[in-house]
Order: sequence, then C-alpha cells, then structure tokens
Amino acid sequence: MTELKNDFTQSLYDDFASNSKYRAVENAVTKNGLLNALERRSSHASNVQEFSIDLTKDSVANQKASGRCWMFAALNTFRHKMIKGLNLGEFELSQAYTFFWDKYEKSNWFMEQIINNYDMDDRKLKFLLNEPQGDGGQWDMIVAIFQKYGVVPKAVYPESIASSNSRELDQHLNKLLRQDAQLLREAKENSEDVELLRVMLLKEIFNYLAVTLGLPPQNFDFSFRDKEGKNFTKFSGTPKEFYDQFVGVDLNEYVSIINAPTVDKPFNKSYTVEFLGNVVGAKAVKHLNIEMSRFKELAIAQMQQGETVWFGCDVGQMSNRKDGLLTLDAYDWDSALDIKFTQDKASRLEYSESLMTHAMVLTGVDLNEDGSANKWKVENSWGEDVGKKGYFIASDEWMDEFTYQIVVRKEFLTATELVAYEAEPTILLPWDPMGALA
Repeated sequence: MTELKNDFTQSLYDDFASNSKYRAVENAVTKNGLLNALERRSSHASNVQEFSIDLTKDSVANQKASGRCWMFAALNTFRHKMIKGLNLGEFELSQAYTFFWDKYEKSNWFMEQIINNYDMDDRKLKFLLNEPQGDGGQWDMIVAIFQKYGVVPKAVYPESIASSNSRELDQHLNKLLRQDAQLLREAKENSEDVELLRVMLLKEIFNYLAVTLGLPPQNFDFSFRDKEGKNFTKFSGTPKEFYDQFVGVDLNEYVSIINAPTVDKPFNKSYTVEFLGNVVGAKAVKHLNIEMSRFKELAIAQMQQGETVWFGCDVGQMSNRKDGLLTLDAYDWDSALDIKFTQDKASRLEYSESLMTHAMVLTGVDLNEDGSANKWKVENSWGEDVGKKGYFIASDEWMDEFTYQIVVRKEFLTATELVAYEAEPTILLPWDPMGALA
C-alpha cells in the first residue's frame, strides 16, 4: 500500500509554485475556465463550413433537456426527404410521439427481462435495475417504434413540459419500474399469475405517460402547402398510414455498421447485446463491425447518392460545443500543461474512457482528390445557438477516433459483408460499450 507522504506532496507543491508557465496557465484557467483557456485558435481556421457534398441547410431541431438524440437524428433523415420531395419550408415530425411509445414499450421490455430471467446473476439484475428505462436508444430500437406506431407531424402531437425536460418523467417512471420488478419477482416466487399482474402494472404506466406526455393520436387530419403556397395536400388516417404515404422508407433495407477495434470483436462479424432493446417481438439490435476506412467509404457512398446518414459518436470528446468543432486540435493540453492523451480507440473502449453517447446526422462531406474525406458536416439537435446555426464540423481524424456507428442501405455492402451481417450474431454482455445508448 502506497501512502502519500507529506514530503512527496510538498515537492509537487514547490515544483508547481516555481514553474512560471504553470502559474500563468493557472491564472488563465481559474479566470476563464479550463477549455476556454486551452482553446486552440488555429482549429477554427482549418475547419470552415464548405463541403464538396452538402445535402441540406434545413433549420436544425432542438431536443432540449432530454436524451432523444437518436430519435431526432432518425426523424431528421426523414424530414430532409420530405422537405425536398414535397418542396416544404419549415417542417418537423413529432419527436414527442415516438418518445411516448418508446417509454411505453421500454417499460414492457424491462418487465419481460425481469420475468423471463428470474435466475439471472446479481450483476445482471443490478444492471437492469440501475436504469430500468431511459431516454437513449439505438437505430434498431427506433426502427421498431416506426414500424409499429408510424410517425405524425409535430403540429399534431407537439412537445410537452415532460418531453422537453425529461428528468422528472424518468425519475418517477424508473421508481415505478423498480417497484414493479419487485412485485413481479415476488409473484413469480409465490407462483402467482405474473401476466395478470403485468397487465395491471402496464395500465398504471400507460396512464402515467398519457398524463405527463399527452395521449397520442390514433387517427388525425393534417393538411399543408409547399413553400410557394401551392400544391395543397390533405391527409386523414393513422400514423402508420402517414409514414407509408409521406416517408415511405423501407427500414428493413438499412443496417447498423460499427467500428469497435477491440480484440474481442473481430471485424466482418455481426454482434448483438444482451438485454438491449425496447419492443418485445421486434428484431434484435444488430451490428456489423468493420474497419474504419471501409466504415467511412459506406457513409460517403450513401451521401454521394443524395441521402444523409444517421451516426453515433462520443460527442463530448475534443469537442468545442459553442463553435461546433469536433477536432483533435481543439485544445492545447501539451503546451499548457505538458499533458498528452495517448490512448487509442480500442484502449479508450476497453478502459471505459469512451463509448457512443450521442446520435446526429452526417449531411455533408468534403472530399480530397482521391475521394477520401477531409472533414464532415454534422447536423446536431441542440438548436441553432451552438455551432453554425446548429451544424457542426468534424475533422476526419476526429471521426476516426470517436465515431462508432453509422446506418446505411444494404445495397452499399459487398456480398461478403452482407453475409457477415446476416449471420448469427455474437451476443455481447449487457455492459459492453457497443450496447451504449445514444
């Protein structure tokens, strides 16, 4: 056991006190904050909002104080298609609508895991109880919601206090679900009717969600004109019919691609994650792990065909949020503090330093003469007050290090890649970083 001796600490104190560079940095940081003081001016000059492929300049959405980025990113890809195809002006699909049904389905999913895994070990039970449900998700989870419930315009099911600021909603929903887990486990132990109990508990949860978020529409009327005030369109029907008529994307044609360069996940193989999902009966969350060079080729190929790309990353890493810069040279740690961050992507995953935390949309890319990427245009969902009216720039080097997932059409995969994706997946443990929710 190594105790911190007073003379050792004193030597550190004296070294710092006598170092004029550190004292100057101390003044700058305590006055302006760490990242503001370390911000590297040159990172702005090398990252300008000009791209050889630039698919949209639509106004960005704002998820506010909620963790719905994965929904916003998916709905934004649909929104781009609708705005272009229908010649619309400002338009959004309802993120609150998908939020309601995801909360409802996640509650049932949680109960399913509790009931059907009664003999799970304590660590897995603790994992489930730690957060019975949350705002986050992955691509296949939002697909399950779209396929079961469709979509509606934001005007039809607008934001509520709880959808825009979900802390209170989640706090009490998770309180209910932990209580429900106890009731279900005790009922199973006592050979009582567990399914009858589940029905009662789900009714309680549905009512709670309907009160806090609002009862979602089952049928609705909606009409709109294009941005020139022409081509008046009327709709009357269900949310699934609205999806089919105005979105019309075959979600079965899209696959999740990941880049996880750790030894336990060989490339060109498929993976799923235990306990990861939201809709009981929907297809499992599934990923194909490939090398980063191929990963970026697929994203570029889809954008070259005029379609934006849903992607997941660790947005807080080397990130200048205010100016919308995702670049490895954003801050000068070395010159100011003699600190070097040397872990590579695999090491960061293995040592819990990084994982997917946020989903956004790739809407552009600047290509070099050889067709490789120089920088990427990113549509965020944090409103227009960050970045350039809500758009960020990611350097290609940043993408290499901190991007973990994209979603692309199957047609861009090689025959070998498609076979690998469709093969029986390796099941990862619930706490694997590839099970992280954006």
